[in-house]
Parts: sequence; structure tokens; C-alpha cells
Amino acid sequence: MSIFELPPEGIQPAPAEPRMVAAGAQVRLREVNLGKVSDKDDLMLAFTNDLTLTPNFGRNWDALYDVLSDPEQVPDRLALVLCSYPDFERQHPKLAAQLTTVLLDAQTALAAQGRALWLLSDVPESEG
Repeated sequence: MSIFELPPEGIQPAPAEPRMVAAGAQVRLREVNLGKVSDKDDLMLAFTNDLTLTPNFGRNWDALYDVLSDPEQVPDRLALVLCSYPDFERQHPKLAAQLTTVLLDAQTALAAQGRALWLLSDVPESEG
């Protein structure tokens, strides 16, 4: 059974070959690389670059929530692969907690609109 056959539920482990699985389930997939994030500015820059957000993106928690929960910008079925999330979470627990809150709030807001936002944590190759 594909992860995309069930409703999104928090931050879940990414399946092997997430692009292929998402394509088969007609889920748009985007990746955000958290591997080089050392502070909030780096985190916002990672989302800006990896999601190709406009220069108007405010680079703060409210702006990130707005972008991720905006039904005019988010497809009905979206998966975000959070690359290097386990390492990011270990190295920056406070920042990871703030990010997780924003992501889960956006996931909940989209679910209320009948949309799906899967939040997938990839497993570094050394752990996989």
C-alpha cells in the first residue's frame, strides 16, 4: 500500500523512491534540503529556493504557513520531502520544533479544505 493512499498524518518517513511513488499516486512532490541549515535565515532560504518562492516571501513563520496553506498556490495533493530532516532535528531541536508546528498547522489547514499535504522525512543513506 502506498503512503499516498492514506491521509497525511504528521511527519512520516519517506518511501523508497518517493518521486516514483508520488508520480504513480498523482501527488506533486517537492523537496526541501535542510542539510545545510544552521539558523532560521538558512531555513527560510532553503524553503525560498527549493519551493521557488517569489522575492515577496516574507521569510518568517507566518509567511511560511501562508505559502504552505494557500489553496491558490498549493496543489490538491502535495508531498514535501524534508531532506536531512533527522539530522536537522538533532542539530537544531528548537528550530525543528518551530518548523514542525508550522508544517503541521499547514497540513491541518489544507485537510480542512479537502487537500492533502504529506510531510515526508527522508532517511540519510547512512541510516537507510
